[in-house]
Amino acid sequence: MKTVIRILRHILPYKKNLAISSTAMFFSVVFNMATVILVIPFINVLFDPVYPTPQPVPPFTIGTFKGWAFAQMNNVMASTDAVTALKYLCVMIIGAFFFKNLFQYAQSWSMAPAEQGIIRDLRRNLYEHMNRLSLSYFTEEKKGMLMSRIISDVQLVNDSAIAVVNSLFRDPPQILVYTVILLVIDWQLTLIAFILLPVTGYILTKIGNWVKRESDVLQESIARLTSVLDEGLSSMRIIRAFRTEQYEIRKFGTENQAYYQTFVGIKRRRDMASPITETLSVLVVVVILWFMGDAILSGRSGMSSGVFVAYIFAMLQMMQPLKYFGQTVNHISQGVAGAERVFSVLDIQPRIVDREGATDIDSFRDRIIFDDVRFRYDTGEEVLSGVNIEIKAGEVVAIVGPSGVGKSTLVDLVPRFYDVTSGAVRIDGRDIRDITVRSLRGLMGIVTQETFLFNATIRENIAYGESEVDMDRVFAAARAANAHDFILETPQGYETVIGDRGVKLSGGQRQRLSIARAIYKNPPILILDEATSSLDTESEVLVQKAIENLMEGRTSIVIAHRLSTIQRANRIYVLNTGGVEETGTHSELLARDGLYKRLYEMQFHL
Repeated sequence: MKTVIRILRHILPYKKNLAISSTAMFFSVVFNMATVILVIPFINVLFDPVYPTPQPVPPFTIGTFKGWAFAQMNNVMASTDAVTALKYLCVMIIGAFFFKNLFQYAQSWSMAPAEQGIIRDLRRNLYEHMNRLSLSYFTEEKKGMLMSRIISDVQLVNDSAIAVVNSLFRDPPQILVYTVILLVIDWQLTLIAFILLPVTGYILTKIGNWVKRESDVLQESIARLTSVLDEGLSSMRIIRAFRTEQYEIRKFGTENQAYYQTFVGIKRRRDMASPITETLSVLVVVVILWFMGDAILSGRSGMSSGVFVAYIFAMLQMMQPLKYFGQTVNHISQGVAGAERVFSVLDIQPRIVDREGATDIDSFRDRIIFDDVRFRYDTGEEVLSGVNIEIKAGEVVAIVGPSGVGKSTLVDLVPRFYDVTSGAVRIDGRDIRDITVRSLRGLMGIVTQETFLFNATIRENIAYGESEVDMDRVFAAARAANAHDFILETPQGYETVIGDRGVKLSGGQRQRLSIARAIYKNPPILILDEATSSLDTESEVLVQKAIENLMEGRTSIVIAHRLSTIQRANRIYVLNTGGVEETGTHSELLARDGLYKRLYEMQFHL
């Protein structure tokens, strides 16, 4: 129930649309009811041998409502001749159907913004929330699963919400109106017919519960399918290189078949609701036909032809909203299953948030200090143990050490991609947790080994995130990154679209564009995470020169496997098993017979 309430809360912003829709649906029901009532005099005029004559009208009470209504209708018909009455009835029936459909369309028209608005709002909320979650969340969840939450599960939630709203304003009023008509005409027969309704409700509830359970399986299946598809398309070069096309095809085929089988099962069960409801409804109609027909033929009932047809017509008209109601039960079951998955993500609290009272920082003037910093991931042993590092403004500080000792983790603490387990990281004497995350990261530019570029133009990649691009700054950043010349050689220059992840460029060109992006940002603090380790010698020279241009006048924190790139660093920290083992300049560390010297000799085979 809580999940349903949360779904309905997303409808509240569209209460104006709901008001218009419900009003339109009310009038649609009224005119639909009018078509049923107009059937009575229409059939009587055509088939009753005796044309109505005026008769006294009983006083209006609940008990005499039926007699009062039929007397009023009789006297209206008696006030004119049969042909004229038939003309009027035809016009009125056409008018009733016209206005019924007009208001029905008005209901759909007014609900359209709400239907798509719910999808838009939920996807926006989910994506915004994901952008606030810590990076650790994305290392634990598959990207395909998250994409499925935003695309597929949100669609289910919307379908459920709209089904509930449409059913709420459409089906109950019609069922109520037709029930009143049936009770007025023959309440005893109607009560007998309604005995089958609890049976229908029980069957629909059972189907709905099954659909909800299977919907969870279906959505997990499509999430796995999306994940396999995303991985396959993103690693096509590796697939071709290792000749694993058939392996990937089989893997995709397995997930695709699982989704197919689950979907077919759900559709078959879900579609049972409509024929079951319709069959039981027809059974009710047949029972009524038998009892009423027998009563009329035996003379026990004085019901006119028009009243008899109107009763059957009203019963048949009520079948459709009952059938829709059965489908709504399944929509709700699926929607609740999808909503639970969507809300499970929305309920995750971001770990990296601004402390109460956190303030902005607009410059970096003095130093960055790691004060007895310790860190561990949620699963695993402590990665950093009592790290103490000082980085003065304007310095180039290098972090080196064997693989797996926590170098990248250490620098990830500076922009608060993660928070320290204990200790503190301070900038200009302030704990970075007392600084707003947005302003803190505004001080930093980050260039990593794994360069990520967007499937957009070169200009858009360099000036990433800027709504108004300063082309002079773009050109200057590209020149400083040694990228300007190769950019001009591309088909459209700075307006060239570089493909998914920059696939149309070489590794060195992609890295230089990422450096140009950092230069364009013009940050006072620069973080370089093994920015040249995957490049060939020629590209490394160009990128290294670009990096030197980038580091000029900035405070730089450099992680490097290639020790030749950090020989000019003001200070080098050597990490080993989570702590700082050595500190000094390149020459000072080589003079010691320590870890740095061993790493250097291994790299250069000395």
